[in-house]
Amino acid sequence: MRIIKAAHSYQEDIRKSRFLAQAVFLPCAEQAPELIAQLSTPAASHNCWAWRCAEQYRFNDDGEPSGTAGRPILAAIENQQFDQVLIVVTRWYGGIQLGTGGLARAYGGCAHQVLQTADSELRVPRIGLAGHCPYTYLDIFKVRISEAGGIIQSEEFDAEGAWLSLAVPEAEVAVLQEALREATRGSRSLQKVTEL
Repeated sequence: MRIIKAAHSYQEDIRKSRFLAQAVFLPCAEQAPELIAQLSTPAASHNCWAWRCAEQYRFNDDGEPSGTAGRPILAAIENQQFDQVLIVVTRWYGGIQLGTGGLARAYGGCAHQVLQTADSELRVPRIGLAGHCPYTYLDIFKVRISEAGGIIQSEEFDAEGAWLSLAVPEAEVAVLQEALREATRGSRSLQKVTEL
């Protein structure tokens, strides 16, 4: 799956109607209503939207004929394999009817284009790990974490070293666990906390 790295917009005029597609990162489903309100333009004819966050998704036609706006926006998200994204496509009606097929192509096409032109990256599933690392090995272990594509989420120091909370790509978990065990002659290990 891909995720959007920064908010992005795309605009297109289709048969005198102006369409503005805005895509933003959606950290969790609960934030969707607030983001939709921020991105919607009350004076516009329609503010149609769709979002996907893990297994949850929603879409809305905002007064357009059923199935001509929200569902095509969601289809663009799914076809390009995006996750944690919300798209609002705003339409200012220009006086020419587009028909149901034309509306679906316009909304879906604008959603497709905003995702195509947005700065995005592959979402790397990470595993939460926690463990204690002695001071004598801490600097080297931080380099190993970085080389593995891991992120140090927090560290708390004590007299002997640091308690680390990490987010590590799934494929690198065993490598880091073994590195810490080797460096500490088996006295320390990393424990799985959760999947991120």
